[in-house]
Amino acid sequence: MKSNVYIIGAKGIGNYGGYETFLKELINTDKDNKNIIYHIACKYNGQGAMDESKLDGAQTIDDYHFTYYNADCFKIKVPEKFGSAQAIYYDIAALRECIRQIKSGNIKSPIIYILACRIGPFINKYVKIIHRLGGRVFVNPDGHEWLRAKWPKVVRKYWKLSEAKMVKHADLLVCDSINIEKYIQSNYKKYVPNTTFIAYGAENKKTSLEKKDGIVRDWYSKHDVKEQEYFLIVGRFVPENNYLTMIREFMNSEVRKDLVIITNVTHNQFFESLKEKTHFDRDKRIKFVGTVYNKELLKYIRENAFGYLHGHSVGGTNPSLLEALSSTNLNLLYKVGFNQEVAGKAALYWDKETGSLSNLLNKAEKMDQAKINTLGQMSRQRIENNYSWQLITDKYNKIFRADHV
Repeated sequence: MKSNVYIIGAKGIGNYGGYETFLKELINTDKDNKNIIYHIACKYNGQGAMDESKLDGAQTIDDYHFTYYNADCFKIKVPEKFGSAQAIYYDIAALRECIRQIKSGNIKSPIIYILACRIGPFINKYVKIIHRLGGRVFVNPDGHEWLRAKWPKVVRKYWKLSEAKMVKHADLLVCDSINIEKYIQSNYKKYVPNTTFIAYGAENKKTSLEKKDGIVRDWYSKHDVKEQEYFLIVGRFVPENNYLTMIREFMNSEVRKDLVIITNVTHNQFFESLKEKTHFDRDKRIKFVGTVYNKELLKYIRENAFGYLHGHSVGGTNPSLLEALSSTNLNLLYKVGFNQEVAGKAALYWDKETGSLSNLLNKAEKMDQAKINTLGQMSRQRIENNYSWQLITDKYNKIFRADHV
């Protein structure tokens, strides 16, 4: 019997984001699987709305419906009036549409896979409906959304409550980090959660771009940057990614190379606070260069960085870290369980103590090239052994089987 897997929680397939990239890679890797039919909810409108014309392999059926290999994709319209609560509305509306399709199609043993824990206070009644239809609910708990500093206190309380409810009512929690799985088992022991570990994926694939290509030379010229003459940061511009520590420590270091920061920076309160605390605008080495949405160009920039700085302190298996390990030889990571779990001995680590990162940067710039190359080989081996998309897809295939318990 074929498995029907409904996935909600991502804005689309292949859009710029972790879950969106996950869906593209999962379906693309699994496109010849005749035993699974994927049903993917996508946003019709608003920020991150799905545009399948930009997705190779997608075929538009109508304004609200397209296919992508063995995935049947449907779009959910989100009223603008919901403001910051749009994500909650979107997930609930998508879940209702899944239930409607299951009923109308008389789908046997469906699986609903919910990415992130946004709708916990509402989930119980929907789980009961899905169980009556012979289905099961899987949840990817993401990584401590309630700890993110960008949320006001009341919102963080909601995320914590929502996480607890999702854990309580899910048939299976798919954790993309061993540390997240341990956290779920420890903090929600009273619910006896059923968990499994399946990481996020990446590939050791070189960029298709070359040094001479116009798009490459234009970017490096525009930002006055030279190959192998910069340390790189790529990540969302939020406090929990430790921008303050990384910028302050870099400024206190003696390195002559630049610090190139690829992020969705806006001149908001956080940006102004960073500038006031560090005066980074007076250091010519610090270069905020905006975002890079061309994946081949971003890969080239990663491959040609002298080193990569990763300050993420919240979350599970971070996609940006996996991409760095597959592309950059020298990776300097914030010392937290999630990052150590992924990189192991293939990276160097720093903490928030004054001098920790600056001293590491000074040592890194003088490091023997053979040692740097060895670290690069080790990091790519970790990707190959633990995080290839084929490996990740094979693990999902096992839990998505209709007869899996």
